[in-house]
Amino acid sequence: MTDFASMLQPDRGQPARTIHVVHPDAYEGWLAKQSQRIRTTVTAHRLTGKPGDRAVLPGETVEDWSMLLVCNEAVTSPWRIASLGASLPAGTYRLAEGPVGAAGLGWMLAQHQFTRYVKPDAIGPRVLLTQDAAHIDETIRLAEATALVRDLVNTGASDMGPADLEAAAETLAKRHGATVTTTRGDALAAGYPMIHAVGQAASKDRAPRLIELEWGDPSHPRIALVGKGVTFDTGGLDIKPSAGMRLMKKDMGGAAHALALASLVMAAKLPVRLHLLIPAVENSIAGNAFRPGDVLATRKGLTVENTNTDAEGRLVLGDALTKAGESDPELILDFATLTGAARVALGPDLPPMFTDDESLAADLLASGLEQNDQMWRLPLWNGYDEMLKSDIADMVNAPDGGFAGAITAALFLRRFVPKDTAWAHLDVFAWRPSAKPGRPKGGEAYALRAAFAMLVKRYSRP
Repeated sequence: MTDFASMLQPDRGQPARTIHVVHPDAYEGWLAKQSQRIRTTVTAHRLTGKPGDRAVLPGETVEDWSMLLVCNEAVTSPWRIASLGASLPAGTYRLAEGPVGAAGLGWMLAQHQFTRYVKPDAIGPRVLLTQDAAHIDETIRLAEATALVRDLVNTGASDMGPADLEAAAETLAKRHGATVTTTRGDALAAGYPMIHAVGQAASKDRAPRLIELEWGDPSHPRIALVGKGVTFDTGGLDIKPSAGMRLMKKDMGGAAHALALASLVMAAKLPVRLHLLIPAVENSIAGNAFRPGDVLATRKGLTVENTNTDAEGRLVLGDALTKAGESDPELILDFATLTGAARVALGPDLPPMFTDDESLAADLLASGLEQNDQMWRLPLWNGYDEMLKSDIADMVNAPDGGFAGAITAALFLRRFVPKDTAWAHLDVFAWRPSAKPGRPKGGEAYALRAAFAMLVKRYSRP
């Protein structure tokens, strides 16, 4: 794990190089106040004050230099100076003006490296000084949680099977004094038949399982976090083409988000009774793989006609959501890399959020804006519920035609949530297809900070 604690430190007046962050609208005014030496340097770099312009500015001696960045990111954006966090030499830096604020998060995440399969860069840490020392620990925890999602998702499926997700939960439990209970293999058949059906074709060492972590005072409000943990998705007998299978190591991204959010809740010691559930399976192909046309039993007692073995994520989530609801939580959040339709609708960066609870929707959307971690609410449109109708069972898992795929998947999940329980479903991509400052290509956390901020607002002690 990256040592984020070394990258954000209290400003006690120690020596540091200065970073000038200038908005394009203020660039000409800023430049007019600078020395002739700096103006000459800027001219030599052919800077015009457009976003992204940067230059090393000379000081009085050879070793005395500062950094200019022209940036139109909002002061509240975590990514405001992330490009510098990744590119400046090792050393200590402070902003010339204004508080560090959320930019400290992007500064640290820009230095995070996934090094399981390659040697890390040898460069030392770039340290950012902040006068807001009270929020350093919180910012570090957010960076660690984001890095956890990235690292889990980036790990190849050969090293990230159901047992490895269980190990990740055990590690968190040991750190925070939680307990983990796991139901594995054929033991799932009676109590969690959909989880068993999806995962039964995998090899014995990659047997399906339901991982449950519990933490907190039982007298506190109970909340449940559920994460889809499909560690690799071939599509099953409805096999994906090679291009569609290429990134399916990331199909456990929902589990990664749920684990990271649980870590934040426990580290912050929120006064809640936390129940984390991860249905962990590999959707494989073998002689005992579940088939198109099979009618599956469920923990809830409903029957599901399986119309597509590649719509397996909603099946395993259905049993996990049922289990979560049996403990009468006042809130359930689920994260899942569930549908390609969500990506078609909103692209990779903006996860759709589904809920029937207006208060929960408002809180999540507001927190998303505040944290610069936005989501977009899509409707649980009751008119599409009839698309789930089956001629031989209570419902199908995937309607024909492909219309409103993200919505019908959410409607399927809703059938497994108690009607009086606040619930939100987040259909996250868990992957960044191209790099941005502080956000490399690969595994990525979406709506994680927003969800945590919402929980803090709801459950922090007065």
